Amino acid sequence: MDNLTYIAFIAVTVSLALMLPLMERKLRRLVTFMIVGIFSCLFVSELNNILLEAFHKDVFYVTTTITPITEEVVKMLPILFLAIVISDERRVVIPNAFAVGVGFALLENVVILTRNVENVTILWALVRGFGSGLVHGICTVMVGWGISYIKKRRKFFYCGTFALLSAAIIYHAIYNLLVQSDYQYVGILLPITTYIPIIILLKKKGIKAIGANES
Repeated sequence: MDNLTYIAFIAVTVSLALMLPLMERKLRRLVTFMIVGIFSCLFVSELNNILLEAFHKDVFYVTTTITPITEEVVKMLPILFLAIVISDERRVVIPNAFAVGVGFALLENVVILTRNVENVTILWALVRGFGSGLVHGICTVMVGWGISYIKKRRKFFYCGTFALLSAAIIYHAIYNLLVQSDYQYVGILLPITTYIPIIILLKKKGIKAIGANES
């Protein structure tokens, strides 16, 4: 991986980390998990580069078959830690799980920008923001929401965690496949059309805004 990736990582994480002492505990946790998501992206980027070399730089195969697995597994780990060690309450897990996904997407978009700076446009930024940004967030929310349920039902924990991870991987792989096909606009619309029902459902379930009434 080139130095620009590490430069972007340092620039973003240091800025966020400097905010932590000035925040209340609830928001501090949220930003911390966003930083964890950014670090997860850095780690997976290194891993994916190794795998890309192993598969003879077949970008299409790796991004539709391998990277959805590596990325979702790594993103799931801090969510499991949150639910097992800190709290499995939905009002805590869901916002912080989304923060992991957003942090991951943030560094990913910056890295892609630095590598293609001459070819990017405002439209590209919108597509990446509403596409990749939402995909990573939706996948982590999917896992976090499910874990907040199965954590209280021990006999479902292992098979349920595997099922949640599998669902996130499949969703991610479908998105990656669509955006690299002739149906790329369907891929772009997929996360948006998924995000809106999730927000509506959260409102109906009484899951309040990020950081509200966390324990």
